[in-house]
Amino acid sequence: MIFDVARARSGYPALAEGFVQLDGAGGTQPAAAVIDAIAGVMRTAVSNRGTAHEPARRSGEIVAAARSAVADLVGGVPEGVVFGPSATALTYLVARTLARGWEPGDEVVLSRLDHDANVRPWVQTGATVRWAEVDPSTGELDPRQYRELVGPRTRVVALTAASNVAGTMPAVREIADLAHAAGALVYVDGVHATAHRPTDIAALGADFYVTSAYKWSGPHYAAVVAAPALWETLHPVKLIPSPARVPDRFEQGTLSFELLAGITAAVEHLASLVPGEGDRRSRLLASMAAVAEYEDRLLDRLLTGLSTIDTITVLPAPAGRCPTVSFRVAGQTPAATAQALGAQGICVSHGDYYAVEYFTAAGLRDSGGAVRASLYHYNTEAEVDRLLGALGGS
Repeated sequence: MIFDVARARSGYPALAEGFVQLDGAGGTQPAAAVIDAIAGVMRTAVSNRGTAHEPARRSGEIVAAARSAVADLVGGVPEGVVFGPSATALTYLVARTLARGWEPGDEVVLSRLDHDANVRPWVQTGATVRWAEVDPSTGELDPRQYRELVGPRTRVVALTAASNVAGTMPAVREIADLAHAAGALVYVDGVHATAHRPTDIAALGADFYVTSAYKWSGPHYAAVVAAPALWETLHPVKLIPSPARVPDRFEQGTLSFELLAGITAAVEHLASLVPGEGDRRSRLLASMAAVAEYEDRLLDRLLTGLSTIDTITVLPAPAGRCPTVSFRVAGQTPAATAQALGAQGICVSHGDYYAVEYFTAAGLRDSGGAVRASLYHYNTEAEVDRLLGALGGS
């Protein structure tokens, strides 16, 4: 199905300012429907969830709708969706809760490809850490190394579904199968991947899958999804009067009802990116497949253009990557490159983007990391060409 980028762009008010938004990995612009949904809740009488009056019932309906929306987005069930302020906060919650049942010598297997949000919470549990390394020449996370890394003391294998540095998409299912064969759980960081590909957590083999709505046109709020039966086995530290049921017992404090309404609107927006019929899950799969095809074409254009500029060194990544590219300009710090592009209205990231292990292993962190151009479905060929021209391309 053909993706209509002009139609998609019309749904993002912030794009009218004229900036070239090439930092989707750092956060996307919100869709108009999301803004309207958040404002609508703020203008409406809502209260803490309950059944005694209409405002209380409304808030409960907002939460239920958001759980169903996220479940449709990633292929989970509503009863398995836990909300929180960020992917970082939710990963800490899961790590701390799981670690309460661990013993000295228990192990976690982590990847140097990951954002620190899927590294430090596990390191700080005190478990023994075993590291999966990134091939510096290809940007790949070779799944074969997990045959040696995963063992009888492995409790969790944590890895990303897509690198926020170079877009590398590891063989998550192959790694998950190795982990499950050893009796370990698999925690997948889907923060970067969810925005760019159809998501099916069962197909990935993820026991836990975390995602942030502001990376896919929504508000700054996050969710971690698991099977309700798995949540039932876990008991987090919580307040005495807070709910004991799943998934509510994992949500500390009152949820942000307005942001949850924004999440539902964001999922609906993604489902409507290409015209279609059927239930929301089916429309999401169709829309995200069209998005992936369109973004792949943009990525090819960007990579081809960068390859013609002698001063540019692109950090390696395998074929099939997400539409995210990191690079350095010879004789210029990444900060200086980003500053120069910003002066021309081109918005990119620079530094290590919290991928501490990746840039440390690559020997680039102390010298400023890299510059990142991360494409999203509202970007255009003209914007890619504008970036290339600003970098010295023809």
